[in-house]
Amino acid sequence: MTTRQPRKRFGQNFLHDPNIIRKIIASMAPNASDHFVEIGPGRGAMTRPLSEAVGQLDVIEIDNDLADYLTLQPWARKITLHRGDALQFAFNKISKMPQSLRLAGNLPYNISTPLLFHILDYHHLFRDIHVMLQKEVVQRMTAQPGNKTYGRLTVALAARCHVESLFFISPGSFKPAPKVESAFARLTPLPNPLITDTEAPMFDAVLRQAFGKRRKQLQNAIGELLTTEQIRATGIDPMVRAEMLSVEQFVVLTQAALKT
Repeated sequence: MTTRQPRKRFGQNFLHDPNIIRKIIASMAPNASDHFVEIGPGRGAMTRPLSEAVGQLDVIEIDNDLADYLTLQPWARKITLHRGDALQFAFNKISKMPQSLRLAGNLPYNISTPLLFHILDYHHLFRDIHVMLQKEVVQRMTAQPGNKTYGRLTVALAARCHVESLFFISPGSFKPAPKVESAFARLTPLPNPLITDTEAPMFDAVLRQAFGKRRKQLQNAIGELLTTEQIRATGIDPMVRAEMLSVEQFVVLTQAALKT
């Protein structure tokens, strides 16, 4: 089992560097009162030390062969295994209590952005979220207005979480080695998100339109939602581009759109 070639369709790159594994575990500081959820446990590089440190550990694995492998490990007795696609997983099946879960995962790079948006739907359940991602994605997540990497993902996360890039990881820490650098990031859900659950659908619609036409002026990019006059009434220049706006300004636009 351990010699099977990783499957490209699942975006599998298995972490094997013991120094990086120790650094990841130390940065998460798990303890016996924690209930962790791990996405993509793979061969158990993070799973084993987590299982030894926490009170509860649920893991989500789409690859049945790897799931079978995990069930055979003597250290896996404390693990609750969920076979399936994390993109479709309902995290409230595990717990419905706010901030009751901690999440960790080496997210497949080919689905990392949609998976992050899916996790955002359940942000209120998590005390914190630790994820390994392509370095470029983490740079987008932590970008500032005016930066070319600042976009929909940046704003969607910032409205709900404090995002930190913790450290970079070289390709050689994985088997097979990916063609890109990786980064480990921490997302801490805000106690008072800038956007409410009621406002969230419109907020996401504003972001999709604004950054879907990011080279256009705001009045042209989100013209289906707000007129030039309505944008100007919020105190925002309708001629700027989306990448120049702060998260708070997108919240203001959302609230204006909900009033139309």
